[in-house]
Amino acid sequence: MSFCKEQAAISRVMAFLQDWDHGSKAVRSQMLSDFINQHSGKTGPELELEFAQAASLFLARLTSWLRLTYMTGTYLDQQLKAIGVFLSAASNHHFLIEFLEVGGVLTLLEILGQKQSKEEVQAEALKLLQTVANAGRKYKELICESYGVRVIAECLALSKTEETQDQARFLLESLVHGNPKYQNQVYKGLIALLPCTSPKAQQLALQTLRIAQVIVKTAHPSIVEPLLNLLRSLHLEVQYEAIELIRELMHYEVRPALLKGLVALLKPPREGINKPQILNVPVMQKLNESLPVFVQQAAAAKAIGILARESPEFMEELVNLRVVHHLLCAMGNQDHADSQREASLALEYFVRVFPVVEEHVKKAMGESLFELFLDNSEVLYMKMDVIQADILASNRINITGVHEVSE
Repeated sequence: MSFCKEQAAISRVMAFLQDWDHGSKAVRSQMLSDFINQHSGKTGPELELEFAQAASLFLARLTSWLRLTYMTGTYLDQQLKAIGVFLSAASNHHFLIEFLEVGGVLTLLEILGQKQSKEEVQAEALKLLQTVANAGRKYKELICESYGVRVIAECLALSKTEETQDQARFLLESLVHGNPKYQNQVYKGLIALLPCTSPKAQQLALQTLRIAQVIVKTAHPSIVEPLLNLLRSLHLEVQYEAIELIRELMHYEVRPALLKGLVALLKPPREGINKPQILNVPVMQKLNESLPVFVQQAAAAKAIGILARESPEFMEELVNLRVVHHLLCAMGNQDHADSQREASLALEYFVRVFPVVEEHVKKAMGESLFELFLDNSEVLYMKMDVIQADILASNRINITGVHEVSE
């Protein structure tokens, strides 16, 4: 570049910075909009060329204004997008360091933690944190050391828009990769998300836990209870992800607790079930109050059926936990047809594999009902009368072990 052109470029940049320094909020907003439109996707060297090797001066002004205004929300989305132009530029390392040196990570986390922050602003803050995390292990550690996992998890749990939820999920997944010092912290943060009230957040947390579980290699016992509780969800996508995670956890040390818990859910405690009575609360209200327990019962039966088909070892462990007795009890639950259907499908597999189970079930059901069961277990509940259902619900089958498997 010739001396004259260089001086002209410097003069243009100085004029630009003066306009910024003396401009109103509206003027700065327009300057940000122009900057984003003109420079998105440029590399670090291209930005430096555009600003006559003084791009850092504009970045410093952006970060200063962000720290001054992030609590009031003044053009926050534009500010974050403009900073993103610098941080996402190829060969951007010096821009990243300058941003971090002025407390950029803490500012972004504070934006996420503010109740008044708009969803689109939170999404942009999450994208910038993702850019920081992608820069390497020490930057992931910096986010985690700044209590970032808790803030990001809370953002995911409370967010109402899919974009923000997805960005939070992507960031948590990034933080568990290549971050051995804090991968367990991220893993426990994901477990803490399971009891939240957002079905979408629960689904995303479960999906990310399946990835994290492979990385951390050991399953924490605290995962069992909230995972089984998610089988109560009325959202099928949450139930699906919960069962998928249960399947994967069968290869970890929490397997005995999960199997025991699944079997117990087939026969919920009486206090968890509201039986409608004429002189009590209206029938429909009572049944609605019991619905989550019955949904959980059906999901547990479904999970047991899936696990039984995956491994004879799982089947034997389940039989030793009196799963046959419990499945028959669930088949007798005439208040929830899905529980009856799923329990019947699961039990059929045990009957066809283990002769000792077939013998006990046939004796409990009686010849005629057992024939109907073998003919089409999926619709058996439609053919049972009240007396037969009560017989199944009150069965006393106790198989202590299985030694022979039918061909």
